[in-house]
Amino acid sequence: MKIIDPGHEYALANMDNGEQVLSFIKKEHVVTENTGSFKTVKDGTTNEEVLRVMIDRMNFLQAKTPCRENAIVITKLEECLMWLEKRTADRIERGVEGTTNK
Repeated sequence: MKIIDPGHEYALANMDNGEQVLSFIKKEHVVTENTGSFKTVKDGTTNEEVLRVMIDRMNFLQAKTPCRENAIVITKLEECLMWLEKRTADRIERGVEGTTNK
């Protein structure tokens, strides 16, 4: 893995020595009248979407060659996704999603 744009863009190694780029959404902080919000400056994926891909892939591999380690990885990935989705739901409930407010 090589970092192209910290926190936003990564070059991932392919099995045959090539690379492919993984890009996350990039937002800039915007301050307007005592409120902080974010403006999208570059489209990309989210942490949640990458976790969904990993969960699907691990389930696919588990179906082909089941093992305890795969099952644990699936559980931990699902837990990561749950916590990220909980964070978003909590922020929406508090009316602060998309802002810098806590």
